[in-house]
Amino acid sequence: MNIFKDFREKVVEQLEVLVADGVLPQGLDLSRVSVEPPRDPSHGDIATNAAMVLAKNASMKPRDLAGRIVAGLADDPEIESADIAGPGFINMRVNADVYRSVVAHALSAGTAYGDSDMGAHGSVNVEYVSANPTGPMHVGHCRGAVFGDALAALLDKAGFRVTREYYINDAGAQVDVLARSAYLRYREALGESIGEIPEGLYPGDYLVPVGEKLASEHGDIWLDSDEETWLPQIRAASIDAMMDMIRDDLQALGIEFHVYASERALVNDGKVGGAEAQLAGRDLLYTGVLEPPKGKPPPEDWEPRPQTLFKATEFGDDVDRPLKKSDGSWTYFASDIAYHRDKFDRGFNDLIDVWGADHGGYVKRMKAAVKAITNGKATLDVKLVQLVRLFRDGEPVRMSKRAGTFVTLREVVYEVGKDVVRFIMLTRKNDAPLDFDFAKAVEQSRDNPVFYVQYAHARVCSVMRNAAEELPGEDLSDAALNSAQFSALNNPAEIDLMKAIADWPRTVEAAADAHEPHRVAFYLYDLASAFHSYWNKGKEDPSLRFIRTDDLALTRARLALIRAVALTIASGLAVMGVEPVEEMR
Repeated sequence: MNIFKDFREKVVEQLEVLVADGVLPQGLDLSRVSVEPPRDPSHGDIATNAAMVLAKNASMKPRDLAGRIVAGLADDPEIESADIAGPGFINMRVNADVYRSVVAHALSAGTAYGDSDMGAHGSVNVEYVSANPTGPMHVGHCRGAVFGDALAALLDKAGFRVTREYYINDAGAQVDVLARSAYLRYREALGESIGEIPEGLYPGDYLVPVGEKLASEHGDIWLDSDEETWLPQIRAASIDAMMDMIRDDLQALGIEFHVYASERALVNDGKVGGAEAQLAGRDLLYTGVLEPPKGKPPPEDWEPRPQTLFKATEFGDDVDRPLKKSDGSWTYFASDIAYHRDKFDRGFNDLIDVWGADHGGYVKRMKAAVKAITNGKATLDVKLVQLVRLFRDGEPVRMSKRAGTFVTLREVVYEVGKDVVRFIMLTRKNDAPLDFDFAKAVEQSRDNPVFYVQYAHARVCSVMRNAAEELPGEDLSDAALNSAQFSALNNPAEIDLMKAIADWPRTVEAAADAHEPHRVAFYLYDLASAFHSYWNKGKEDPSLRFIRTDDLALTRARLALIRAVALTIASGLAVMGVEPVEEMR
């Protein structure tokens, strides 16, 4: 149940009547007509821009068109008033029974409240994390992992069929460095003193167990071998070990993927060559020499020699991009084109990639490539995730000894818990920097959004336990409470709370459409705030307490209302991958 969608249908019905009456022309584009809460709650409950966006094409003044729409809405029993504001906005006040019906719907739907059919079961591929398999995940990966997972869950709730995907970069130079680093630990495990880790290799001691396992399983067979002999086997074993470690790290965050795609498999299966052939067949490749960028260091794939170049500028990029180096080897970009073509070939027209902020310069070329390789049939949305800065009581947190150069995801999760980490990672928009203070993350105050939202859910559970004790024999199940006399809910605090609950389905659709799961965290905080405000009024005014043994009908209605709050909070937390709590400890 989405009351904003329902009221949009009412507005559209009035527009169709005006078309039928000849007031409005046929064929008007109604896609820009929106119905949502007004920015200022004092203006009403629901606002629409219909007159503003249609007036020009209708050859009418916005206020004149607004007047026609308002006149058509005048007899609707669910609308108490409809007024014209400013140049032509329409503000409506809604009968409280509309909001009371939302309580009943939430109780019936349970945590499925807010589910939408907006996505119409369309397939979406969300690729996120995709950390190089060279070590444990760090806190920067953590934010991208949480964002991508919450976005996938949000799209699921909005009615899309979502595939969660991880791309393993296992064909580049970095995995050869990994193999050499593991080989050093292998020699160490066989008793050799390796001294300081040479510059350019991975120094973290997370590779010690990898070296020990290699020594245990293979003995000293590679000890005196040349690199060509041992590199492929140690590389494969090291990648497997790193991916096992990464999967464990992800499991600590409650994240699982449907697909793990391998770059090396793409290369070995000839798919990179296939993508090149497809672009060449459409005359989108040529041999040329790129000019070095002006005023900044050249990118890694720039060479002052002839290269195979993709005509990226024909698809919106700033410069053409190399697919092959002068030695004939593929660039990373070539593999990425093949990978996105592979996604498209698997049936995905809607692609979402979640990348670190340091990949911002790569976005235009990848969008250009997707447009070219799919003939414009697929769309790519790249979400850049900014850095996380760790603090403890306001002081920066030092790097991890185990990792060598960074703080690991596992260390953060172990200290404050999965749910706290996931919630806080969603308290800022993905492209805004985020400060994570360990002390504040576990602080029990309104300033800590994790605590504040969880406390609202726990408070509802506490009230329900108390109600069961004070009203023995009463059926307080959600199904039973759904038959409560909701007309008893008349206090302004109760109306405000019902309005907040009613906004959840709209929030789901708006957040899913914008690919912005942080909106869920903001919504839950506002809902919790409305609930805590209602709770505090009951402390000051006994007539507003949830449990009134002298008025069972009112008690049942209020219990129904706060259970709807709890279910809505649980519904939102599920999107964020956070478990609701029943008691605060």
